[in-house]
Amino acid sequence: MMDRLDRTTQGWIVLLAATLVMLALRDKAGWLITYPADWVVPLKDVLNTAMAWFEATFGWFFRGLTAILDVPLKAVQVLLQWLPWPVTIALCAVAAHAAAGWRLVIFTVAAMFYMVLVGYWTESMNTLALVAISVPLAIFIGFVTGVAGYYFPRSERVLVTILDLLQTVPAFAYLIPIIMLFGFGPVVGLIASLIYAFPPMVRNTMLGLRSVPAEVIESGLMSGATQWQLFWQVQIPTSARQLLLGVNQTTMAALSMVIIASIIGGTADIGWEVISKVRKAEFGESLLAGIVIALMAMVMDRITAGLALKDRSEFEQAGSFAERHWYWLLAGALAIGFFAAAQVLPLLKNYPEALEFYPAEVMNDALSSFVLSSRGVIEAIKNFSFFFVMLPARIGLEQTISPYSWGFEFTTPLKLVYLALVSALVGWAWFKGKINLALTLAFFAILFFFGLTKLPWPGLLAMTTFMAWTVGGRALAIGVFLSIGFILVTGIWPQAMLSVYLCGLAVAISFGLGAALGIAGAQSDRVSAILRPINDTMQTMPLFVILIPFVMIFKIGEFTALLAIIAYAFVPAIRYTEHGLRNLPSDVIEAATCMGCTKWQLLWQVKLPLALPVIMLGLNQTILYGIAMLVIAALVGTNGLGQQVYIGLGDGDFGVGIIAGIGMAIIAMVADRLIQAWSKSRQEAFGLTAP
Repeated sequence: MMDRLDRTTQGWIVLLAATLVMLALRDKAGWLITYPADWVVPLKDVLNTAMAWFEATFGWFFRGLTAILDVPLKAVQVLLQWLPWPVTIALCAVAAHAAAGWRLVIFTVAAMFYMVLVGYWTESMNTLALVAISVPLAIFIGFVTGVAGYYFPRSERVLVTILDLLQTVPAFAYLIPIIMLFGFGPVVGLIASLIYAFPPMVRNTMLGLRSVPAEVIESGLMSGATQWQLFWQVQIPTSARQLLLGVNQTTMAALSMVIIASIIGGTADIGWEVISKVRKAEFGESLLAGIVIALMAMVMDRITAGLALKDRSEFEQAGSFAERHWYWLLAGALAIGFFAAAQVLPLLKNYPEALEFYPAEVMNDALSSFVLSSRGVIEAIKNFSFFFVMLPARIGLEQTISPYSWGFEFTTPLKLVYLALVSALVGWAWFKGKINLALTLAFFAILFFFGLTKLPWPGLLAMTTFMAWTVGGRALAIGVFLSIGFILVTGIWPQAMLSVYLCGLAVAISFGLGAALGIAGAQSDRVSAILRPINDTMQTMPLFVILIPFVMIFKIGEFTALLAIIAYAFVPAIRYTEHGLRNLPSDVIEAATCMGCTKWQLLWQVKLPLALPVIMLGLNQTILYGIAMLVIAALVGTNGLGQQVYIGLGDGDFGVGIIAGIGMAIIAMVADRLIQAWSKSRQEAFGLTAP
């Protein structure tokens, strides 16, 4: 029988059988389950020693940089606080009109007036000052780095790896060296935002310059342009749209860091308001402050995206000076007019506290009332999910089923019944010719019986490496083997498995929910219109704020962390699923329709298979979002790598924090590379180009 199976199937059968053998030997060879402490490399001590030397040698330089950056940051803060609030709103409204017209103007004015109405204008302007300094710096550094990556292609692989690390290592992990080198204060928050925000600009710069058509470059050369002229007058204008999309993504990344920056910045900005309210578990107050950041992010996102997508010719009109620069003239006239009016009307200079609207108490009372009235249902949902789904995935049915959790003992006859049911399902799939389904069922049956954290590490290492080899070849397999090997030899395997368990479960639920909503959105414009603001809000709402309602309803624990991860990670699945289904080749859809496919057949037999590569990229992003939220979720009682990062930050232990952070980045990058390789193979199979 084995000789009739392909080599990949034979390999999976051998690995599953070897895993079962190792599980049978676990009592006699405990090292198969628990990686021996004697085999751990003391990398933590080496990193701490190196960091101490670096700080002692070069600390003066970073302290000087802090002093230099503190000057423009304070200057922008003073300027924004000095300007009357109508002036700032008017300037933003003009930018909104230039980007996308009157609808965005209305939204921008309403969003910024909300900051005035709830009494958070001062804090909002301090946050805007942080963004106003960090974003231009991030854009400049990202642009220069991207240009270097474009002109020196050999450095691209190293550069991309560094960018992946910067975007996947949790921000809390690199807060430790930032604090040690730069000290505490607002500038430290600025540095943290800058480091996190510049990678998107690098990627978009390289992509934009590479996308310039060869004939455009040849035309420039034939016109006698020098290399300098060719770059600034041909390549940059041609790639302007992609570069502006990089500006958009960099701005959003900087805004997503404002709360984390507030932890070490300690300034009176909106991020600090959120942090202080979250620490007191004040739901209403933290939500009202969090909405400020969400609205600020939406406004900046729409303005920068609108400018990126706008036809450049609209800004290059012929005519008089006034006709060519009327936006600047309008902005100046409105600023002067509102500034003069503010000198006469105190309302326009300092909004009266008596007119503020701050419904935090009402929101807190409403949530408390809901929790009290729904306590029985809440506990039932929490207990069912924890004992019947989460614990089996973590420690297995073998240890979960007991009179306390399930109401009965997991006796030998019941174990035999479980074995019989699994064998029947696997056998049915096998004899139906669904070999991959049979192997998948067998793997998950083993996982749920023994638990992910109790599976032998040699088996998991071998299976992950073999998966990489089958979808991406030798190079990917070697990279995955070395990456997971790092997790093993540094002694963070137990914490990594706890993180994989919680994040994996959350990602499975998030992806299932998001894909279902994405399909609905692709089928109906009305559903899509309803989903769009929900997506925007969930992706711009500060991660800390997402935790608050779950903590108040379900209290601290793994189930609360699971829900928080799901709430943040389901959005990419919606976006990519809808995008994939709405952007299929029209000729294929027409051909299937002409063949008499029903709407249901068209969806399941044509659209979904064709859109699957794009949908899998949504899974990729769902995993990355889940891991990003995993660190925040560690605040409510998880014990994985996120908790190790906090331990390193709290103790000032650079080695512990950075190793845990790199471990989380490895999990994210391994998942990313595996899904990308699989998606590429499916695109080639369908004859599609990369999305």
